[in-house]
Amino acid sequence: MIYLLKFGASFVLPPGIFFVLLWAVSVWCWRRREKRIAAVLAGITLVFYLCSTSWVSGWLLRGLEYVYVPPAQPQGDVIVMLGGGATKDTPDVDGSGALCAVPANRLLTAVRLQRQMGVPILVSGGQVYEDSGAEAEIARRVLLSLGVPAADILVENRSLNTTQNAQYSVPILREHGLTQPILVTSAFHMKRAVLNFVKQDMAVTPYPADYQTNREAHFHYSQLQPQSGALLGTATVLQERLRTLVTQYLE
Repeated sequence: MIYLLKFGASFVLPPGIFFVLLWAVSVWCWRRREKRIAAVLAGITLVFYLCSTSWVSGWLLRGLEYVYVPPAQPQGDVIVMLGGGATKDTPDVDGSGALCAVPANRLLTAVRLQRQMGVPILVSGGQVYEDSGAEAEIARRVLLSLGVPAADILVENRSLNTTQNAQYSVPILREHGLTQPILVTSAFHMKRAVLNFVKQDMAVTPYPADYQTNREAHFHYSQLQPQSGALLGTATVLQERLRTLVTQYLE
Protein backbone atom coordinates (compact mmCIF):
# COMPACT_ATOMS: atom_id res chain seq x y z
CA MET A 1 0.00 0.00 0.00
CA ILE A 2 2.90 2.36 0.81
CA TYR A 3 4.42 1.90 -2.63
CA LEU A 4 1.04 2.44 -4.28
CA LEU A 5 0.51 5.72 -2.42
CA LYS A 6 3.98 6.94 -3.41
CA PHE A 7 3.31 5.95 -7.01
CA GLY A 8 0.07 7.93 -7.10
CA ALA A 9 1.62 10.95 -5.39
CA SER A 10 4.35 11.10 -8.02
CA PHE A 11 1.74 12.14 -10.60
CA VAL A 12 0.43 14.95 -8.39
CA LEU A 13 3.83 16.56 -7.79
CA PRO A 14 6.41 17.74 -10.36
CA PRO A 15 7.50 16.41 -12.73
CA GLY A 16 4.60 13.93 -12.85
CA ILE A 17 1.87 16.59 -12.82
CA PHE A 18 3.33 18.12 -15.99
CA PHE A 19 3.06 14.80 -17.84
CA VAL A 20 -0.56 14.44 -16.73
CA LEU A 21 -1.35 17.94 -18.00
CA LEU A 22 0.44 17.36 -21.31
CA TRP A 23 -1.40 14.10 -21.86
CA ALA A 24 -4.66 15.91 -21.10
CA VAL A 25 -3.79 18.54 -23.72
CA SER A 26 -3.01 15.83 -26.27
CA VAL A 27 -6.40 14.19 -25.61
CA TRP A 28 -8.07 17.57 -26.02
CA CYS A 29 -6.27 18.08 -29.35
CA TRP A 30 -7.33 14.60 -30.48
CA ARG A 31 -10.99 15.33 -29.71
CA ARG A 32 -10.71 18.56 -31.71
CA ARG A 33 -9.54 16.38 -34.63
CA GLU A 34 -6.04 17.81 -34.50
CA LYS A 35 -4.73 14.28 -34.50
CA ARG A 36 -1.24 14.99 -35.83
CA ILE A 37 -0.55 17.56 -33.12
CA ALA A 38 -2.04 15.23 -30.53
CA ALA A 39 0.15 12.33 -31.63
CA VAL A 40 3.36 14.41 -31.64
CA LEU A 41 2.60 15.88 -28.22
CA ALA A 42 1.72 12.47 -26.76
CA GLY A 43 4.91 10.97 -28.21
CA ILE A 44 7.15 13.71 -26.81
CA THR A 45 5.43 13.47 -23.44
CA LEU A 46 5.91 9.69 -23.37
CA VAL A 47 9.64 10.02 -24.11
CA PHE A 48 10.15 12.59 -21.36
CA TYR A 49 8.06 10.52 -18.95
CA LEU A 50 10.16 7.42 -19.58
CA CYS A 51 13.37 9.43 -19.20
CA SER A 52 12.05 10.54 -15.79
CA THR A 53 11.67 6.99 -14.49
CA SER A 54 14.37 5.16 -12.55
CA TRP A 55 13.62 2.13 -14.75
CA VAL A 56 15.05 3.92 -17.81
CA SER A 57 17.68 6.08 -16.09
CA GLY A 58 18.96 3.07 -14.14
CA TRP A 59 19.28 1.02 -17.32
CA LEU A 60 21.19 3.85 -19.01
CA LEU A 61 23.46 4.50 -16.01
CA ARG A 62 24.24 0.81 -15.66
CA GLY A 63 25.65 0.86 -19.18
CA LEU A 64 28.25 3.40 -18.04
CA GLU A 65 28.90 2.35 -14.47
CA TYR A 66 30.04 -1.20 -15.19
CA VAL A 67 32.49 -0.52 -18.01
CA TYR A 68 35.19 -0.94 -15.34
CA VAL A 69 35.19 -2.98 -12.14
CA PRO A 70 37.33 -2.06 -9.11
CA PRO A 71 40.34 -4.40 -8.88
CA ALA A 72 40.29 -6.71 -5.88
CA GLN A 73 43.94 -5.94 -5.10
CA PRO A 74 44.80 -2.59 -6.69
CA GLN A 75 48.47 -1.93 -7.43
CA GLY A 76 49.86 1.58 -7.84
CA ASP A 77 52.05 4.30 -6.38
CA VAL A 78 49.48 7.13 -6.12
CA ILE A 79 45.72 7.64 -5.92
CA VAL A 80 44.28 10.35 -8.16
CA MET A 81 40.84 11.61 -7.09
CA LEU A 82 38.89 13.89 -9.41
CA GLY A 83 36.67 16.65 -8.08
CA GLY A 84 33.01 17.02 -8.91
CA GLY A 85 31.63 20.12 -7.22
CA ALA A 86 31.94 22.02 -3.96
CA THR A 87 30.21 24.78 -2.07
CA LYS A 88 32.14 27.94 -1.26
CA ASP A 89 31.01 29.17 2.15
CA THR A 90 28.79 26.53 3.72
CA PRO A 91 29.70 25.61 7.32
CA ASP A 92 31.78 22.47 7.77
CA VAL A 93 33.25 20.66 10.76
CA ASP A 94 36.68 22.28 10.49
CA GLY A 95 36.21 25.23 8.18
CA SER A 96 34.08 26.80 5.48
CA GLY A 97 33.11 25.14 2.20
CA ALA A 98 32.31 21.48 1.58
CA LEU A 99 32.46 18.89 -1.15
CA CYS A 100 29.17 18.03 -2.84
CA ALA A 101 27.77 14.51 -2.49
CA VAL A 102 29.41 13.06 -5.61
CA PRO A 103 33.04 14.06 -4.85
CA ALA A 104 32.47 13.29 -1.15
CA ASN A 105 31.73 9.69 -2.14
CA ARG A 106 34.87 9.66 -4.28
CA LEU A 107 36.93 11.00 -1.38
CA LEU A 108 35.60 8.31 0.95
CA THR A 109 36.84 5.64 -1.46
CA ALA A 110 40.19 7.40 -1.93
CA VAL A 111 40.82 7.62 1.82
CA ARG A 112 40.04 3.95 2.37
CA LEU A 113 42.39 3.00 -0.47
CA GLN A 114 45.10 5.25 0.92
CA ARG A 115 44.91 3.61 4.32
CA GLN A 116 45.03 0.19 2.70
CA MET A 117 47.93 0.93 0.35
CA GLY A 118 49.91 3.66 2.09
CA VAL A 119 50.42 5.72 -1.07
CA PRO A 120 49.89 9.48 -1.59
CA ILE A 121 46.65 11.01 -2.85
CA LEU A 122 46.49 13.65 -5.57
CA VAL A 123 43.25 15.64 -5.46
CA SER A 124 42.34 17.42 -8.68
CA GLY A 125 39.84 20.25 -9.15
CA GLY A 126 39.76 24.02 -9.16
CA GLN A 127 37.12 26.64 -8.48
CA VAL A 128 34.84 26.22 -11.48
CA TYR A 129 32.46 29.12 -10.83
CA GLU A 130 32.67 32.32 -8.81
CA ASP A 131 30.18 31.01 -6.26
CA SER A 132 31.53 27.44 -6.07
CA GLY A 133 34.25 26.10 -3.81
CA ALA A 134 37.91 25.43 -4.59
CA GLU A 135 37.49 21.67 -4.86
CA ALA A 136 41.05 20.41 -4.36
CA GLU A 137 41.75 22.79 -1.49
CA ILE A 138 38.58 21.72 0.31
CA ALA A 139 39.38 18.06 -0.35
CA ARG A 140 42.87 18.60 1.11
CA ARG A 141 41.38 20.09 4.28
CA VAL A 142 39.01 17.15 4.65
CA LEU A 143 41.79 14.62 4.05
CA LEU A 144 43.89 16.25 6.77
CA SER A 145 40.96 16.13 9.20
CA LEU A 146 40.58 12.41 8.43
CA GLY A 147 44.18 11.77 9.39
CA VAL A 148 45.92 11.62 6.03
CA PRO A 149 49.44 13.07 6.51
CA ALA A 150 50.10 16.38 4.74
CA ALA A 151 53.16 14.82 3.07
CA ASP A 152 50.85 12.28 1.39
CA ILE A 153 48.56 14.88 -0.20
CA LEU A 154 49.26 16.43 -3.61
CA VAL A 155 47.02 19.21 -4.88
CA GLU A 156 46.07 20.16 -8.44
CA ASN A 157 43.83 23.20 -8.05
CA ARG A 158 43.60 24.75 -11.53
CA SER A 159 41.41 22.37 -13.53
CA LEU A 160 37.86 23.32 -14.50
CA ASN A 161 36.81 20.12 -16.28
CA THR A 162 37.82 16.50 -16.82
CA THR A 163 40.15 17.33 -19.70
CA GLN A 164 42.07 19.75 -17.50
CA ASN A 165 42.04 17.28 -14.61
CA ALA A 166 44.27 15.07 -16.75
CA GLN A 167 46.27 17.88 -18.37
CA TYR A 168 47.27 19.44 -15.05
CA SER A 169 47.57 16.27 -12.94
CA VAL A 170 49.92 14.32 -15.21
CA PRO A 171 52.81 16.85 -14.96
CA ILE A 172 52.52 16.79 -11.14
CA LEU A 173 52.66 12.99 -11.16
CA ARG A 174 55.72 12.97 -13.40
CA GLU A 175 57.40 15.65 -11.31
CA HIS A 176 57.13 13.37 -8.29
CA GLY A 177 58.16 10.24 -10.20
CA LEU A 178 54.72 8.65 -9.90
CA THR A 179 53.90 6.40 -12.84
CA GLN A 180 51.16 4.00 -11.67
CA PRO A 181 48.14 6.09 -10.69
CA ILE A 182 44.93 4.56 -9.42
CA LEU A 183 42.14 6.76 -10.74
CA VAL A 184 39.16 7.33 -8.44
CA THR A 185 36.05 8.99 -9.81
CA SER A 186 32.35 8.24 -10.12
CA ALA A 187 31.57 5.03 -11.99
CA PHE A 188 29.45 6.86 -14.59
CA HIS A 189 32.36 9.28 -15.19
CA MET A 190 35.18 6.73 -15.36
CA LYS A 191 35.17 5.95 -19.09
CA ARG A 192 35.69 9.59 -20.07
CA ALA A 193 38.18 10.18 -17.28
CA VAL A 194 40.35 7.25 -18.37
CA LEU A 195 40.24 8.47 -21.97
CA ASN A 196 41.52 11.90 -20.93
CA PHE A 197 44.48 10.44 -19.04
CA VAL A 198 45.32 8.12 -21.94
CA LYS A 199 45.41 11.19 -24.21
CA GLN A 200 48.07 12.59 -21.87
CA ASP A 201 50.11 9.38 -22.30
CA MET A 202 49.40 8.26 -18.76
CA ALA A 203 47.98 4.78 -18.17
CA VAL A 204 45.76 4.52 -15.09
CA THR A 205 44.14 1.79 -13.05
CA PRO A 206 40.42 2.63 -12.87
CA TYR A 207 38.82 2.38 -9.44
CA PRO A 208 35.16 3.40 -9.86
CA ALA A 209 33.29 4.86 -6.89
CA ASP A 210 29.99 6.60 -6.18
CA TYR A 211 27.82 3.94 -7.84
CA GLN A 212 24.18 4.90 -8.40
CA THR A 213 22.85 1.56 -9.66
CA ASN A 214 22.97 -2.08 -8.63
CA ARG A 215 24.88 -4.48 -10.85
CA GLU A 216 21.75 -6.58 -11.35
CA ALA A 217 18.45 -4.95 -12.28
CA HIS A 218 15.35 -5.83 -10.27
CA PHE A 219 12.07 -4.44 -11.56
CA HIS A 220 9.37 -3.00 -9.30
CA TYR A 221 6.43 -0.95 -10.55
CA SER A 222 7.61 1.94 -8.35
CA GLN A 223 10.44 2.39 -10.88
CA LEU A 224 7.83 3.74 -13.29
CA GLN A 225 6.97 6.76 -11.15
CA PRO A 226 8.34 10.02 -12.59
CA GLN A 227 11.13 11.57 -10.52
CA SER A 228 13.32 14.61 -11.05
CA GLY A 229 16.31 12.61 -9.81
CA ALA A 230 15.76 9.97 -12.46
CA LEU A 231 15.53 12.65 -15.16
CA LEU A 232 18.85 14.03 -13.88
CA GLY A 233 20.34 10.55 -14.15
CA THR A 234 19.19 10.26 -17.76
CA ALA A 235 20.63 13.69 -18.55
CA THR A 236 23.91 12.69 -16.90
CA VAL A 237 24.24 9.67 -19.16
CA LEU A 238 23.49 11.70 -22.29
CA GLN A 239 26.04 14.32 -21.24
CA GLU A 240 28.70 11.69 -20.59
CA ARG A 241 28.09 9.99 -23.94
CA LEU A 242 28.29 13.30 -25.80
CA ARG A 243 31.36 14.53 -23.93
CA THR A 244 33.12 11.22 -24.47
CA LEU A 245 32.57 11.51 -28.20
CA VAL A 246 33.90 15.09 -28.16
CA THR A 247 36.96 14.01 -26.16
CA GLN A 248 37.63 11.06 -28.43
CA TYR A 249 37.25 12.73 -31.81
CA LEU A 250 37.44 16.52 -31.44
CA GLU A 251 39.87 17.31 -28.62
